Amino acid sequence: MMTHVQSVYMRIGVDAGGTFTDFVILHDNGSLESFKLPSNPSDPARVILAGLERAATGSSGRVNVVHGSTVATNALLERKGARTGFVTTAGFEDLLEIGRQNRAELYNLTPGPRKLLIDRNHCFGVEERMEFDGSVLRAPSVASLKRLAAKLARARARSVAICLLHSYRNPAHERAVARALARPGVYLCTSHEISPEFREFERAATTAVNAYVGPLMEAYLSELAASRRFHIAIMQSNGGFLSARDAGRHAVRTVLSGPAGGIIGALETARLSGFRRLLGFDMGGTSTDVSLVDGSPRETTESVIDGLPVRIPMLDIHTVGAGGGSIARVDAGGLLRVGPESAGADPGPACYGKGLEATVTDAHVTLGRIDALLGGAVQIDARRAAAAVGRIANRLKLSRDAAAEGILRVANANMERAIRTISVERGYDPRDFALVAFGGCGGLHACEIATELGIRSVIVPRYSGALSALGMLMADAVRDYSLGVLGRADPDSAFAELERKASRESPGASIERTADLRYRGQSYEINVSCPKSIAASAARFHREHERLYGYSNPDREIEVVTVRVRARTRLPKPRLRNASHSVSGQPDSRRLFVDGSWRNIPVWNRDRLGSKFRTGPALILDYGSTTLIPPAWRFQLDRAGGLVMRL
Repeated sequence: MMTHVQSVYMRIGVDAGGTFTDFVILHDNGSLESFKLPSNPSDPARVILAGLERAATGSSGRVNVVHGSTVATNALLERKGARTGFVTTAGFEDLLEIGRQNRAELYNLTPGPRKLLIDRNHCFGVEERMEFDGSVLRAPSVASLKRLAAKLARARARSVAICLLHSYRNPAHERAVARALARPGVYLCTSHEISPEFREFERAATTAVNAYVGPLMEAYLSELAASRRFHIAIMQSNGGFLSARDAGRHAVRTVLSGPAGGIIGALETARLSGFRRLLGFDMGGTSTDVSLVDGSPRETTESVIDGLPVRIPMLDIHTVGAGGGSIARVDAGGLLRVGPESAGADPGPACYGKGLEATVTDAHVTLGRIDALLGGAVQIDARRAAAAVGRIANRLKLSRDAAAEGILRVANANMERAIRTISVERGYDPRDFALVAFGGCGGLHACEIATELGIRSVIVPRYSGALSALGMLMADAVRDYSLGVLGRADPDSAFAELERKASRESPGASIERTADLRYRGQSYEINVSCPKSIAASAARFHREHERLYGYSNPDREIEVVTVRVRARTRLPKPRLRNASHSVSGQPDSRRLFVDGSWRNIPVWNRDRLGSKFRTGPALILDYGSTTLIPPAWRFQLDRAGGLVMRL
């Protein structure tokens, strides 16, 4: 909730979600505040600037902002990026269209065509050739570069992605092409800057994504920068943030930046509650993001977003279309489906007063679990929600209560599958982890999902409704560097090369070194820490190979594919303190549907709970989130203000 505090120095975390945009303010005295505004997908900058002005009321000094932006993600998913051209080595113009022979749907005999970002008519070749070891076989001529520039001008490309063969070993030709194509108003990016790694298709696809969304990100950041009062940084998908200038040049690194902030927030708040092994469960208005943290967040460089490979370090996040705004429907076979379509912020769930279709939120309203949002700032139309759920009930020939409960069970099943994907399918037992639930709807589903998965501990952190924004204030400034070294005689020397670059661009940062290793002849790599040298990390590679694949072969030769350096500038973290450990008064009571029947249960304001263990059923109300605690679960507030529930 928002109460103005006079500050000389202020930091603000901003997470732009599909339904609400969250703001968390850290004042110079260490106090925290939060509030939400309805999102505007068609004009997100307007909502961000309005929220920042509201948050900064009372501040007389510097205001630093860390923002999780959805601009790049939405442009990519909705295919609304810039008109982009693609330049590659002559003869490889079909690279993006051919892709890999991997089949995403193994048993589908009639798969649809791949959705391309760049039209084949806008893919051009340049007459040049670099050998695999970086030696020049044929340099591009001045005449060929002039012809290339003329073709791109006729194509009216606003952005150009340049990816030449083996440029990760020697970028000289990419630089020459970029110089020849540079002109005002055209966004240029080269693969040796975006993803200087082995594998042409993944490198080209990542560069193409960056070129496709980059102009939109630069325009968006320019709009935010118009208000010079705020110093804006952008959250990355690797769990750190980078400057707005760098985000404009490396826009692909901001894809899924909001969920990354949620993982950092879940990790830091769970540590305060004494948990280091956790499953992050972020249920917002549009989707649910799940992640596994075993001491530290899991990362990947092999992400696929809407069918497109993105070869950059990202936190390992699995997303499903199940959120508070997910629409319920009855399919042609008479089965109940929930999501992935969402009512979003406009029109929103039926209970918001504009939508007509039943959503997960409407099911909760129908069962008495929600009667207002944001501390009463958003009023709920219970009759409209009941009518929407009633239409589903009529089609299913069920009572309205049974239909509402069915909607929630289907949504739970979708989210349970997602959690199994990041745990059971990767060799982890979910019963060994605590479930950290956040987002506006996370607390309403967490205990039921935990019961199905055999998880016995659930945490709903303080500020759970805006934990992604809080996580952005807990993140460090991070820059990642990588270099493909396959076949290089001395791969360790590449570390020194990357470290020099990192020291120039991030002076004073701590350096973390990792490498992608594999047994010679394998097709895929494992990333392992290399604090000293690659040879000294061989044992770590063998152990990780054993864990992932069930065997290792210490006698087999290891080859190095990519070396990576991370420059991390650590920042002070907000300190969470429980507002109160004493109970003030008695809980209210409300009649709601729990375990198949209507019953009166206690309803607590979260700040009034105190540290005493209590037993469910109960409903816990907080600004931005609601938590449902079923029977047989015990709950208390811990010293960090986390709501801890145990089965």
